[in-house]
Amino acid sequence: MLKLPTPLRDLTTETGAKDLGDLPEWDLSDLYTAPDAPELKRDLDWLETACADFAADYEGKLASLDAAGLLKCIRRDEEISAIAGRIMSYAGLRYHQQTTDPERTKFLSDCQEKVTAYTTPLVFFSLELNRLDEDHLAALYAENAGLKRYKPVLDRIRAMKDHQLSDEMERFLHDMGVVGDAWERLFDETIAGLVFEVNGETLGIESTLTKLTEQDRELREAAARELARVFGENIRTFARVHNTTAKEKEVLDRWRKMPTPQTDRHIANHVEPEVVEALRDAVVAAYPKLSHRYYELKRKWLGLDRMQVWDRNAPLPIEETRIIDWPTARGMVMDAYSAFDSRMGELAIPFFDKGWIDAGVKPGKAPGAFAHPTVTDVHPYILLNYLGKPRDVMTLAHELGHGVHQVLAADQGELLSSTPLTLAETASVFGEMLTFRKMLDAARTQEERKVLLAGKVEDMINTVVRQIAFYDFECKLHAARREGELTPDAIGALWMSVQGESLGPAFDFMKGYEHFWAYIPHFVHSPFYVYAYAFGDGLVNALYAVYEENPDGFQDKYFEMLRAGGSKHHKDLLAPFGLDASDPKFWDKGLSMISGFIDELEAMERE
Repeated sequence: MLKLPTPLRDLTTETGAKDLGDLPEWDLSDLYTAPDAPELKRDLDWLETACADFAADYEGKLASLDAAGLLKCIRRDEEISAIAGRIMSYAGLRYHQQTTDPERTKFLSDCQEKVTAYTTPLVFFSLELNRLDEDHLAALYAENAGLKRYKPVLDRIRAMKDHQLSDEMERFLHDMGVVGDAWERLFDETIAGLVFEVNGETLGIESTLTKLTEQDRELREAAARELARVFGENIRTFARVHNTTAKEKEVLDRWRKMPTPQTDRHIANHVEPEVVEALRDAVVAAYPKLSHRYYELKRKWLGLDRMQVWDRNAPLPIEETRIIDWPTARGMVMDAYSAFDSRMGELAIPFFDKGWIDAGVKPGKAPGAFAHPTVTDVHPYILLNYLGKPRDVMTLAHELGHGVHQVLAADQGELLSSTPLTLAETASVFGEMLTFRKMLDAARTQEERKVLLAGKVEDMINTVVRQIAFYDFECKLHAARREGELTPDAIGALWMSVQGESLGPAFDFMKGYEHFWAYIPHFVHSPFYVYAYAFGDGLVNALYAVYEENPDGFQDKYFEMLRAGGSKHHKDLLAPFGLDASDPKFWDKGLSMISGFIDELEAMERE
């Protein structure tokens, strides 16, 4: 048996959150029981043989297949995807539990290298699919309804038709993928290994960032300055990671003849560039009536002449410092989900009861939060870093929404279940909205309502304004990298160019804030992912308005949308609700909900 790491120590007692209750940990045995489990070796051996057999049976022959033959081919590819996904999900989730553990890092790397090597013979599949004539495919679809069901999958593959390279070059790039992944792991391990000293406490990044939401302003400032110091000490490493990954992307984009650095993300998201630009332009135009207006209100509430960066997520002076234990958080989210529809509550229960959530803050654990769908014959897993803050409750509601969505979409099968990122944020943001509305309805005083509204506005600004500012930063970063290597100071200048614009005139920026781009994982793992959050928030705001106006039958249509997974385009998914994201006015509807909340907060000031 492989020797597993020492059991992970729960740090909640060292971060001031002493009474959080029994925080759940993952049970990964539904994937594999151990790194040396015989089932894992069996699946690796099967994968190697299955990939070789697939290539022997189909390479050079796709054009000659009839409809039934192509359907059988696609289903074999789907089975391969499921086994490879199961292996990599297990290795990746183990790694995220403790990214600083060398054994877990080696295990992930070894699995990645084996899966990459075994699947290299499959590179021909998408290349040959893209050489098929459109009329030929249309005839095959007409002949076989089972094959036609996979049309959205083939459409997404064929969206890359004009950007694919030679067979030999595509195989080379497939093999080189593990090298690019190594830069991502360097970023993860560096972030997880950072140590911060705040007022005598030794903390990791997650606990230090949480200090920025404390009532004590001096503590917030100390945490912000310590973040700036530690980021500054490591900024050359972060700059090297960003320079390398951005250059790698530039080379790939140039070879693939991508017109912009964002194009491959739009293709992957199955969304038109003009839709994303309409979203971006609508949000930027709304900065003055959203973030600028809100933070001026907050400046007055805090009694400050100028806001500092450590005041951005500060609680209101009237807000009681609350530590929400895990059972209470679970009850708040489950009540909101079940009140919307009992089916939603039933889908959420196993996450809490069956080891599908890893909630505690632990040494070396990946920061942040995510919901990973694994494969369709298992179930999703949710990672949190729960410290008992009200925002942590909203994070639970968000990630649980992802999990419910992934469970519902699993019936589509391995190739059709994956939802494009733009729509993948729908259920998560909707889950947050349900939880917020439930809490708002239960508010007993005007002050309590004000605190809840202000918190929701801040969350929405962080989801919409902040993420679009991140998107603009990435656009500037990748454009500048195409002109040459970027120094840490140059990257910092790009970062600062979007911060003042998005946050507004109420803010001053401390020395060292120019380094705060360094810890955002999406810039490294998923370039241009961030606009999906703003897309999801705008979409959910519009959806919720439909729900409030006409609740009859909404739940059934909502569940059907989630069940569709990646089988439909966003136009088709939104049509039953009378919504169209390609209409530029669509985004104004979503933004008006945020603006309306700020209107209510301003009205409270006049009362």
